[in-house]
Amino acid sequence: IETASWKEQPDAILCAWQAGQEGGNSVADVLTGKASPSGKLAMTWPVSYADHASTKNFPIDIKPEFNMTDHGTLKHERKDYDYTNYEEDVFVGYRYFASFGVPVSYPFGYGLSYTTFAYSDAAIAQNGDSYEVSVKVTNSGKAEGKEVVQLYYSDPQNKSLNKPAIELKAYAKTQSLKPGESETVKLTVKAADLASFDTKASAWVVNAAKGKFIIGSSSEDVRATLTADVKASTTKVADVLRPQQPLNLLHR
Repeated sequence: IETASWKEQPDAILCAWQAGQEGGNSVADVLTGKASPSGKLAMTWPVSYADHASTKNFPIDIKPEFNMTDHGTLKHERKDYDYTNYEEDVFVGYRYFASFGVPVSYPFGYGLSYTTFAYSDAAIAQNGDSYEVSVKVTNSGKAEGKEVVQLYYSDPQNKSLNKPAIELKAYAKTQSLKPGESETVKLTVKAADLASFDTKASAWVVNAAKGKFIIGSSSEDVRATLTADVKASTTKVADVLRPQQPLNLLHR
């Protein structure tokens, strides 16, 4: 979805997605102020289509050759025409843009409201095999509205381990808050959810670290950063996900 070339021209952009049969009423409620928008983008909107790492695996300008025999079988196979290897590895969507510093038009998790929200009193506690994060959200504007709090995890060694700079681990929406009203949002992340898959070892691996738990209003709008000790763990699984042929995977 290309917006970089024209987004400064309108006063506002309302994205209704696939709103269904009540879409007209919903849009009217938002435009007239009867309801305050509270949705957040579930994908990154890039500056250009080519900014996505996956575009390197797809033909853009070249038309594929007619590659079928009279009997309906392939004469030969050509990579990215007859089949495609997804070689961006784990760096899909916001994981790529955040890890490689690629500017975007609108980041993952972005969304405006008719009001504003202040974050305070962020805290983290470990409870058994889980990390419990809490943060106080206050409606600091003049209209009633809801906020979506997002929790990302960042391993301090993410670059050397070829992991994403940030990874979404939990999110929650507040109740409808009136101006000045507050709610404490609680988010829980299991220790196992911090694991990354190691294809060579066929295992889910958690790296021992002073992990960063990042609270944001979007993937780029950071409101608080907390740290906690994360223990190492390895969980072996079957090797069914082992690549069957060499892949030129993306590395940081």
